[in-house]
Amino acid sequence: MSFRVPVYFSPDYVLARHEFDTTRKASWVYDSLATVPIAGIEVRTPEPLTAAELGEVHDPEYVEAVRCGEPRELAESQGFAWDPALWTMVRASNGGAVAAARAALVEGTAGSLSSGLHHARRRHGAGSCTFNGLALAARAGLQAGAGGVLVLDLDAHCGGGTHSLLADDPRVWHVDVSVDDYDAYEASERWTLELVRRADDYLPTVQERLAALEGAAPRFSLCIYNAGMDLHERSGDGALAGISAEVLAARERLVFEWCRRRGTAVAFVLAGGYISATLDRAELVGLHRLTLAAACG
Repeated sequence: MSFRVPVYFSPDYVLARHEFDTTRKASWVYDSLATVPIAGIEVRTPEPLTAAELGEVHDPEYVEAVRCGEPRELAESQGFAWDPALWTMVRASNGGAVAAARAALVEGTAGSLSSGLHHARRRHGAGSCTFNGLALAARAGLQAGAGGVLVLDLDAHCGGGTHSLLADDPRVWHVDVSVDDYDAYEASERWTLELVRRADDYLPTVQERLAALEGAAPRFSLCIYNAGMDLHERSGDGALAGISAEVLAARERLVFEWCRRRGTAVAFVLAGGYISATLDRAELVGLHRLTLAAACG
């Protein structure tokens, strides 16, 4: 069975001058859908977030720094050279994450081609993440009526920024299965963190962490899924030997089938994934398309 899945994208997602996979690949994936469509995907344009909406998660002084570029050190704290279009870009891409969360609660599954989310803190950016779209989407889902939210983070790196923003909210659970300890944090009962060092352990660990949620499943009605491809064995950052496209395809099927079986709405975004000497743009796009295909059933 295939599903209609709204997926949010705007050319503004890639508007900043800073050239990096995170600031460009949304358009590569979008262009691929125009050339080779995936049945069920319905591309929509999100509303950009306002400064006030960003300020519900991030410090208003930091939001203003990103808007105007001063102080420059704060405006560039995510690692990008600032230019005026950065403000437009991050309002749009985080707006897509929020729109996906709201749409998922109505339609069951939705996504955004957003990237660069889970390292950002309240008062500054980090690790190529300006604002934390996962936290913004979780807040929006709760405001829209979700009884609770699961943040499922399967990027290669740990989601320390999301932890710093949401760990104190009893309505939010977090499952983080990483292969690199960048941005690690202290785990807890509701905020689990697993570091996997062997490819053979990866899928079983994801399965085990989802199975451990069975008792909690009725307490959350929305999953925010950070779908990272940077653990692919040939990715430019975060790679783990033995993690092939086949392993990642199986992971995507596992996640979406788990959500559907439990009637849990799921909103996904595209997390890490980087071109390298052995992974070209077309292959990277193909990896991210695995998420889109699995979302459609």
